[in-house]
Amino acid sequence: MKLKWREIGAGLVVPVVLIAIWQAACSLEWVNPQVLPSPWAVLKKWLEYASPMTPYDSTSGSWWAWLLSGELLRDTMGTMYRVIVGFVVGAGLALPLGLLMGSSARVYAWFNPLLQVLRPIPPIAYIPLSILWFGLGNPPAIFLISIGAFFPVLMNTIAGVHHVDNIYIRAARNLGASQSTMFLRVMLPAAVPYILSGVRIGIGTAFIVVIVSEMIAVNNGLGFRILEAREYFWSDKIIAGMVSIGLLGLAIDLAMNKLNKHLLRWHRGLEN
Repeated sequence: MKLKWREIGAGLVVPVVLIAIWQAACSLEWVNPQVLPSPWAVLKKWLEYASPMTPYDSTSGSWWAWLLSGELLRDTMGTMYRVIVGFVVGAGLALPLGLLMGSSARVYAWFNPLLQVLRPIPPIAYIPLSILWFGLGNPPAIFLISIGAFFPVLMNTIAGVHHVDNIYIRAARNLGASQSTMFLRVMLPAAVPYILSGVRIGIGTAFIVVIVSEMIAVNNGLGFRILEAREYFWSDKIIAGMVSIGLLGLAIDLAMNKLNKHLLRWHRGLEN
């Protein structure tokens, strides 16, 4: 436990030093506050952004509903909804296709040329088509996010199946395992570390794409709020939104890291 807190403390050193330098530069008026507001101004704007927009009125609803009615929370929920739905769609398509391409040379030969042509195209390039096909709102954003999540999960799944140790396959064949048993009990478990790495990268990519899509296709969410703040030259709100995105991304990555460690306990045990 002490070691864990020591690691957390070490990780905070650089951010604290940078914030202190930033605050000092603003206090000494080395920078224009309209261009770069101080950390204290950003914190105040962030608290204002997170606070309920109206005073509490017991006749209008519960206290919890009022507490959660802040603009930041509503934007965060909108962003997370798009990330989750888009990632589930993208990963849900990529995982079975990746398992098939990794385990079957014929399926790999069929799909690989097309996928290698599509893979270098960034999801942002699909924005005009997504708006043309789906209009505005959540559908085009979810479409773009699913594309962003699809390829990391797909390529890592294929790599995971391809890197299954031949010793496991030969042992399963010697024990008389059928093709389906070999796939479900040998190839799939051995590929899990690669699949989870792809899932972690895919969620990160989905989070990047959702911010861009919200600036173009929807009228709420963290990305939309940053673009709105730019229109009014609210630089403190822009940075507050960026900080919110960073904290949310950090929370997602920490959760994924914990999930990976939990699911791969058997894998680490074999390595040890």
